[in-house]
Parts: sequence; structure tokens; C-alpha cells
Amino acid sequence: MDVILAAVIFAVSYVFIMTEKVNRAIVALAGGMLLLLTGIYRVNDVFLHYIDWNTIALLFSMMVLISITERTGLFSFIAIRFAQQVRGAPVPLMAGVCVLTALGSALLDNVTTVLILVPIVLKITKQLQLPAFPYLLAVIFSSNLGGTATLIGDPPNIMIGQAVDHLTFLSFIIHLAPIAVIMFIIMLAILLPLFRKRLFTSVSNREKLMEMDASAYLVHSPMLYKSITVLAMTLTGFILHAFLHIDLTVVALTGAILLLLLTEREVSTEKVFSQVEWVTLFFFIGLFALVGGLQEVGIIDELARGIVLWTEGDYVTAAILILWISGLFSGIVDNIPFVAAMIPVIEEFESYGMVYLDPIWWSLALGACMGGNATLIGASANVVVAGLAEGEGEKLSFLRFMLYGVPFVLLSLIIATIYLYIRYLIPYMA
Repeated sequence: MDVILAAVIFAVSYVFIMTEKVNRAIVALAGGMLLLLTGIYRVNDVFLHYIDWNTIALLFSMMVLISITERTGLFSFIAIRFAQQVRGAPVPLMAGVCVLTALGSALLDNVTTVLILVPIVLKITKQLQLPAFPYLLAVIFSSNLGGTATLIGDPPNIMIGQAVDHLTFLSFIIHLAPIAVIMFIIMLAILLPLFRKRLFTSVSNREKLMEMDASAYLVHSPMLYKSITVLAMTLTGFILHAFLHIDLTVVALTGAILLLLLTEREVSTEKVFSQVEWVTLFFFIGLFALVGGLQEVGIIDELARGIVLWTEGDYVTAAILILWISGLFSGIVDNIPFVAAMIPVIEEFESYGMVYLDPIWWSLALGACMGGNATLIGASANVVVAGLAEGEGEKLSFLRFMLYGVPFVLLSLIIATIYLYIRYLIPYMA
């Protein structure tokens, strides 16, 4: 009975999130509350085990950092200078945004990257009177593909790296970066021609852009230098966190609290907190609670065990099936809980005689990261982009995003299957 109840609550909540008739944060929280009221789990369970407070704290910290830094005019300065470099041309602008997002997502992590870049992208599109949707779509796709390439780029990769000691930062680059680059090039080849005719701005808008003095938007005050310094230190901490043995969340919280202390006289904490995207944070909390209900009744675990039974321990079948199941499932729920459920299952594959598990781990990572492009709730970065856009009056439609996301994920999984087969499975069978 609990299994049916949890599945129904999740399905109904998901339908309401898709139709966008009610605020998605309210829907997700209401779904989690129903799970509590029906006794699927207890309050302690959802708060201690299912809500990923590390992710919530990381998002909150970066929102605080960006809220303070934005007051200095730094992002407006970067936005104008970047747009001026491509002379306001819409298509080169999209290509540049994609490259910056992918690189940032690989070197930092995709959530941090979109938190920094989306406000800049929205400022540029408003200045040039361009439709924001194509650029936001490109940012989401690029962030998930860039995050696929490295250990720290996407939460699923971090979880896999922590579970498997011999998979190092360099291992992820060697094995996942090539397919991430291939998919990134294919993405550009699809999106740029697809939106070319819709990306138009008048000559007068471009001329106004070129005449703008970007430096005039900078507020030359101590807060500017404090913000740049702390933001740079925080981003450096993200890059070096594996060597420093400090958790990403601790780095982000340290940076946020330090900047709050340093700028407290210039901007009140109340004003900073008022600009935090609380709707996005509470949506995450509700989403974690909803997925926690599926975990509590064993639906996700049964799905994982079903993979083992279906493949009957066959190495090649298991690798391909894990790629597709994780890819498709990550589009429906956030990829973090699915990867958490799959890690112990893959570790048990050794009992089926599978000694060399690396290709299986790469299948899980590729499916989880690339599958996140299917829907607006498929990956953490997607939710953040949607929240930031909504805060600026540019609402991303769930269904409209799916029309582009689902076909792209299917294409990604087909190409990833070919990549896995040629690079790992054929040599294994030989």
C-alpha cells in the first residue's frame, strides 16, 4: 500500500509541476507534506536522510556571494564587455555563452557556473532585446555537458569519485571529457542553426551596445574589491578542494559568511537575504522530500536490483542498460538520489564475476549527467537556471523545455552507447 501511495503522490506532484498551474515549490512541498501525513516516512527521516542539505547550503552560499557582488556592477560590466567582443551578434553570442558555461562547469561545478553566468546572460539579452529562452536552453545543455567531463563538474561524478578510490580527477577527464566534447560540438551544430532565424536584434540596439561604457557600471568602492577577492578565493577553493580535503559546501559557506562580514557596513544582511532565490531553495527541499518517498518505500532500490536481475550478470548488457536507465530516470527525478541508490548495486557486481567495473561506472556517470538535460528538474543546474530566470521575469516553461531536452538526451544516449561500445566493450569482449 505504501508503495502505491508514494508512487501516486509523486506522479500527481510531477504532473502539477509539469503543467505549472501552481508554483512548483508549493507543489513539491505539498507532495512532501502528504508523504509525512500518510506516514510514508517520519519527520526525522526526511530531514536527516533525504533532504540533501549540502546542496541546499551550497546554493544558498553562492546566491549570497552573487547577491553582494551584483551590487558592485561587476556582472553588468562583464556582460557588456562580453557582448561588445562579439559586437552584439546574436549567434556568436550564443556560441560564446555555451563555451564559457561548459568550461566553467568543468572547472568549477555546473551549479556554481550557472549562478554566475545566468544573471549576465539575462542582462545581455534584455539589452539587445533578444529572446532569453534559446540562451537559457543553451546554458543548461552546456552546463550539464561540461559537468560531465570532470570529477567536480556534476554531483553524480563527485559521488562516484568518492565511492571509487582509484577514479581520480584525471581519470574522469581521460574517460569522460572526450564524449563530453563530442556532444558539446553536436549541441552547437544543432542549436545554432535551429535558433538562427529567431535570434535577431536591430542595428540600433547593437550600436547602442557598442557605445556603452562598461566601466561606468562598476561601483568603485571597497565592496567591489572585497567581492572580487572573496569570489576569486571561493572559486579557487572549488578547484583545489580535492587537494585541500575540504568539502565544496564548506568552501562556499566560508566565502559567503566572510563576504557578509566584510561588507556588513555597506549592505545589510537583511537586504542580501531578501535577494536569495528562496523559491528555488524550497523547491529543492520539496523535490528531495518527494524522491525520498520513493526511496523510503524501495522503488528506486527495486529499480536498481531489477537491472541486475535483467542482465543476469552479463557485462556488456549491464553497461548499456545502466547507461540508458540512469539517463532516462535522471530526466524524471533529480539524478543525485538515483546515483546514490546505484552505487552499492554496482559495487555488488563483483559477486557476479565482474572484476573490471570501470566501464560500468562511466556508464552510470554518463547516463546521470547527460540525462539531466531531459527536463527542468533533471539536474540541479536546471532548477537553478529556471529559478534565476523566473526571478527576472523570464519564466521557463517545463513542457517547452522538454520538447528540446528529451530528443537531445535520446541523441546523447545513442552517441554515448556507441562511445562505450567502441572504447570499452569491444576490447573487453575481445
